[in-house]
Amino acid sequence: METFEQRVAAEVGKEGIGAMVAAFYRRVREDDLIGPMYPDDDWEGSEDRLRMFLNFRLLGDPEYTLRRGHPRLRMRHMPFSIGEAERDRWLALMGGAMDETGVGGEVRRELDAFFLQIADFMRNR
Repeated sequence: METFEQRVAAEVGKEGIGAMVAAFYRRVREDDLIGPMYPDDDWEGSEDRLRMFLNFRLLGDPEYTLRRGHPRLRMRHMPFSIGEAERDRWLALMGGAMDETGVGGEVRRELDAFFLQIADFMRNR
């Protein structure tokens, strides 16, 4: 039986994750709620880190851990005030990015659940 990660690799792949992350950050740059959380001088770095993290978590690519170590997501996001509104906006923007890049079917349902779990875990207020 195929795992979630195997389905993502087969149906989305590294190129698709890169396109999805780029589509996500185009939305974040224009967003009035979570856009201001991102440093104006590091949009490319932010995009690169999310792309590497997703490639690590979903495809097993070691680049993220080789460059940054353990993800420590909650610790890295602690300086930002993240509540339900910010979580929900992040999910909406990522949903739009998945729509734009054609992520659908079972993989989309699984990614929706994956992103909800991660985004909810980031809440700190």
